[in-house]
Amino acid sequence: MIIIKNQTQIEGIRKSSKLAAVTLDYLSKFVKPGISTEKLNELGHKFIIENGAIPAPLNYSGFPKSICTSINNVVCHGIPSVNETLKEGDIINLDITTILDGYYGDTSATFPVGKISQETQKLINITKKCLNDSIKSLKPGKLLNDCVGKIIEPIAKKNGYSVVRELGGHGVGISFHEDPFIFHFNTNQEKVILKEGMIFTIEPMINASSNYRITLDRHDNWTIRTLDGSLSAQFEHTVLITKNGYEVLTTL
Repeated sequence: MIIIKNQTQIEGIRKSSKLAAVTLDYLSKFVKPGISTEKLNELGHKFIIENGAIPAPLNYSGFPKSICTSINNVVCHGIPSVNETLKEGDIINLDITTILDGYYGDTSATFPVGKISQETQKLINITKKCLNDSIKSLKPGKLLNDCVGKIIEPIAKKNGYSVVRELGGHGVGISFHEDPFIFHFNTNQEKVILKEGMIFTIEPMINASSNYRITLDRHDNWTIRTLDGSLSAQFEHTVLITKNGYEVLTTL
């Protein structure tokens, strides 16, 4: 069931989303060769708590950390570890979700670690374009698929990339994960019509190959990697459908 948010809820989600964006920006300054993902987790946890909020991932369905740190071929849900240190040329996605006064804000971005190759930078740029172009098309009355899957998949394919299919965006705000499920590829099965007051994430996961398949790490039952070992990038915003268009809530 899709929850149409009222003005009180929208304002609460807006504040939480703002904090998530500020947290992501704060953590991005520490993304350098030599730092462990556990240190990033500690910094993120402390920052969120000091700002009067709760890190939503911590203990969510058993997830053991406060943020997700997904490096190189890890698509999402990477678990921070003292044994995982960033290296020159890596890319890392930091996924931040905050609970502030009971409301959720969700955002993520992929960052270069030191100097990266031109091919890797292109993957980051195209993934960000997939998200931004999708958001720009949002408007009440339009089909969700026309604004997301039909926008993102052609951009990815044109550049020799693929869109992860088993995972997607989601409604958010009152709970961590709400309806609707957001498909980032073109699917005729999805007939959701955008309405004022809807809040959801768009978070395309783009693989640097034509293979969109993923695999779950059975050692921790969280870490998801590309099946062929290719790099994967992701950018995510929480967005609100307004009377005449949209508002990106997870922005500085």
